[in-house]
Amino acid sequence: MAQIQSPLPGTFYRASAPDKPPFKADGDAVAVGDVIGLIEVMKSFHEVRSEVAGANIRFVADNEEPVMAGAVLAEVD
Repeated sequence: MAQIQSPLPGTFYRASAPDKPPFKADGDAVAVGDVIGLIEVMKSFHEVRSEVAGANIRFVADNEEPVMAGAVLAEVD
């Protein structure tokens, strides 16, 4: 099982805005380069892209959860 980790410390968001659907939902397929979420650092948003491909993504970090650099955001089968 591959892991997608946070590249930066900050707040993890699964969607681009509160009224928008998440970039990926649990159980979705993911390809290399897919955006799976955003990390917000001091009002600046950075896309988190998958470096692995798989048929099933499972999020470990919750939406709007503070995370540290290297924290596991999701696992991919």
